[in-house]
Formats: sequence, structure tokens, C-alpha cells
Amino acid sequence: MRSPLADIFLPQNPGAQGKALPAGLSILENVPLAGYTRFQVGGPARILADAANEAALTEVLGAITESGERYAIVGGGTNLVADDDGYPGVVVRYTNATLELAGDTVAVAAGTVLQDLVDASITRGLKGLETMTGIPGWVGGALYGNAGAYGHSIQERVTSVRFLEQGRVREISNADCEFAYRESRFKRRKDWVILSVTLRLESADAEELRAVANGILKIRNEKYPPTMRCAGSIFKNLLWRDLPEAVRALVPSAVVREGKVPSAYFLEQAGAKGMRRGGMRVADYHANLIYNEGGGKADEVSELIAELKRRVRDRFGLDLEEEVQFL
Repeated sequence: MRSPLADIFLPQNPGAQGKALPAGLSILENVPLAGYTRFQVGGPARILADAANEAALTEVLGAITESGERYAIVGGGTNLVADDDGYPGVVVRYTNATLELAGDTVAVAAGTVLQDLVDASITRGLKGLETMTGIPGWVGGALYGNAGAYGHSIQERVTSVRFLEQGRVREISNADCEFAYRESRFKRRKDWVILSVTLRLESADAEELRAVANGILKIRNEKYPPTMRCAGSIFKNLLWRDLPEAVRALVPSAVVREGKVPSAYFLEQAGAKGMRRGGMRVADYHANLIYNEGGGKADEVSELIAELKRRVRDRFGLDLEEEVQFL
């Protein structure tokens, strides 16, 4: 069955009067999502709509509402498990990659590759994002999940975030984003589409920042090789303060870092390393890393995640929470 949105923008008959595509909008039908996720899994999206500017995004979302079509907003797909059967509606990506630096302030659009933002800030001699080097994905996704590493997260540098809500552009402060460890208000408001963020950084020596970033990148690439078909860490780490006393007693003090206990510690104790389902496997060297060995499927990721959660729950009474998102 043809998508109502395709009938609006892509008329089936050559002589039919469809709606002209606005500048910056790309509409494709039956697009395999495996090509848009780092796991390289996922069947076809009925429609893939890429909007490169706010006007195009507003128009396509308005058309979706008009058509009654089901839709989902995604980013760079680095943390996404797309269903093997695909998506029966419209997958929308906001691909605007505008990046503007003025003094110690950076205004950056949600579709900007996070590494491009990190590199630009380092080149300009601006401190605050260098520990995020090597984290894949786009800026919008980094805000959505409050991405971070080495004791820092993007929330520390956010001044305000602009987003689209039912066709209206809004802007909220850092406090109103309700950031927490790998959390934000945007995870709970699926109807909010992040447009851009303003960040405040600090002046620093560019060479020193680059040295820090290079050291971090070396470690990250050894753990998560750029060619590995994975989403990085599968589960969030656990906050030490939230653990039951009985569990704390089982955790060696050396394992606790920055007030958190790595999920990998509990997973390793539960025998996670080397587990596999079909083409999906838990790394032999890292119990919180699942990767696609070849021919892996989304269902196998889900089955493996469910089994890992069950093992940790049975042994420690803890409920692990995924960092990955499911479509």
C-alpha cells in the first residue's frame, strides 16, 4: 500500500499534481534502515524524509499530521536498533549541520556530526567537549541522551536548546532540559524535535586540547573500532548511590569510578562475555558491548539484551537499562 505522504510529495502518476518538494527536503520510499544504523540491521522504512532546514522540517511534519501517517524522528542511527521488518510509516531525520562559533559560544544544529563539533571547538581553542571525541552520532542525539565520557557530559556546556513542538519553535534553558545521567526531558517528550543548541565553552590551548582528545580517541578506537558494527555500550552504568547495600558489599572499591559502577562489571560476573545469538555477539573483551559479526538481526540483539538483563537480575537483583533506542 502506497504511503499517503508519498501521494502528497511523490505522485504515482506522471501527470498527477503532487505537492512540490520544499527546498532542503528529500523523500525516498522503501529505504532499508540497515544502511542508516551502525548495527547495520533493520528492514525498509516506508518513507525516509530528510529535512535539511527548519522550514522543510516544519512542512514535512505538517504533511505527516495531515496524512495521519505514523512517524518517528531519528538521528545518525549510531545508537539505534531498527526492526527487522522495517518501519511502516515515515522515518524523519533533521540533517541540518550548521555550526557557528562566536567567542566562547557555539550555536550548532542537531544534524551536525558530534565529532565535527568537537574538532571545531578544539581547533578554535575552546575547552569543554574534548572528552567526547570519538563518540559517534549527531548533536541532537547527544543532547537527547546527554552523551558524555570521562566524567563529563554535554549538559555541562548547554546554555539553551531550540526545538519544534507541533509546528512551533520553542527554546528552553539548561535547567528546563532536566538533564540527568544519560537522560533528558527530550526522551520523555517524543513530540519535541531538537533543532539546535547553544553551548558555552572556555578558552584553552588548542594543542593541549588536541593531545587530550587524541589520547581518548586511541583508547576508544581500541575498545570500539570504527569499523565495528555496534552501538558502543549497550547498558547504562549504575550509580553507586542507588545500589542496594547488599550489592555494594559485592563490588570491589577499585571498580567504582566517578560515582558509578560499570554495567560491564555485573555482566561479566553473569558470564556475558562471548555470548551470542545468531550473528550478534557480546565481545570477549568487554561484557557491555554487543556487535554484529555478520548477518545479525534486530531480533537477535533484543534476545541477547533480554538474556543479559535476566542474568544480572537473577544474580544481583538489578535491572539494567539500555542506552540503545529501538525503532
